Amino acid sequence: MGLILRYTPINSIHLNYRFLIHAHSHVAMLGWVYLMLFTLIVHYFVPEKKSIYNRLFWLTEFAVVGMMLSFPVQGYASVSISFSTLHILCSYYFVYLIWKHQKTESLVTRYLLKASLFFMLLSTIGVWCLGPAVSMLGQASAFYQIAIQFFLHFQFNGWFLIAVFAIFFHVLKIKHSKEFKRFFRLLTLSTVLTLALPVQWFVDYNTALLCINMIGVSLQLVMLFFFLKLVVPKLKILFKKQSKLIKLVFVFAMCCLTLKTVLNLVTLIPEFSIVVYEHRNFIIGFIHLVMLGIISGFLVAFILQSPLVTFKKTLNIGIATFILGFIFTELILGIQGCMFYFGSEILPNYYQLLFLASLLIPLGIIFIIVNVIRTKRVVID
Repeated sequence: MGLILRYTPINSIHLNYRFLIHAHSHVAMLGWVYLMLFTLIVHYFVPEKKSIYNRLFWLTEFAVVGMMLSFPVQGYASVSISFSTLHILCSYYFVYLIWKHQKTESLVTRYLLKASLFFMLLSTIGVWCLGPAVSMLGQASAFYQIAIQFFLHFQFNGWFLIAVFAIFFHVLKIKHSKEFKRFFRLLTLSTVLTLALPVQWFVDYNTALLCINMIGVSLQLVMLFFFLKLVVPKLKILFKKQSKLIKLVFVFAMCCLTLKTVLNLVTLIPEFSIVVYEHRNFIIGFIHLVMLGIISGFLVAFILQSPLVTFKKTLNIGIATFILGFIFTELILGIQGCMFYFGSEILPNYYQLLFLASLLIPLGIIFIIVNVIRTKRVVID
């Protein structure tokens, strides 16, 4: 779907572009990231595997497929909203089950896991506000836009990212300590405070929001320091036992996390934060940095540690192709965004270059899927 979106400016495919964006974002967030986190959380933190998780997984999958088929046809309408609502209800039940059945002796993973689930619940408030926002003020209203940003912010930076940290810290066997306490407080507080940035895009110039975002970004930078202090020594031990490919993917994900934190500093300049909103290249590039670079990077690294894959040429090609596609598309988006910022014209063959670079991402995923299918056959045999 992302590839079709990149092809549309080159040659029309007679599909509603906005509807396809809704489908692409829902499938990426709720089909890929959500279901992967669902699987990993149950695998690592629920020792007694109950059949209810299997049934809930496939019901959630049914909701995702429903959104995948209905959003491109009708956008936000009765059928797609019904499937979206079903997914939210499934996620509520998932939170209840994990809260009830999770058994981890580590305070570190317990704190992170529960924080991620809390932010998932919190994010859905934004979804429930969309209906009243449309009926009272319309889709162009600040209330409607802020509700969307509320949902996306706490999904990406709260639920997804903190859940990934919970699994990552579990894998690394991070112990409870003063450093972790500081890291956790900074993580949760900065997640809440940095909501001020997307909110200020839809309200009149507000000094209070700028100050809140400044505090949040500053705390996020300190949080990164404690994160690296906790993780790097453990990673060195882990890397002694892992293949070069796993090392590459973990380092890739951590570099993206560092880059995201550093880039947030730029939003402290009021003029640039406005430019970021006005030029979608920066927003799309930043969203993909979080989704493809950080979250997907860590999730793929976790997959590589499982018996789902065999370390053959198809896997190496798949990972390398995916990462190269990500880097090239981010560079093209960033260069074009900077050209717009400095008043230059559009990059020559911009849409063609972006489409060609984007081809590498699904191509890399296909190679990884082929490796997983072949590995499954070997295990069965």
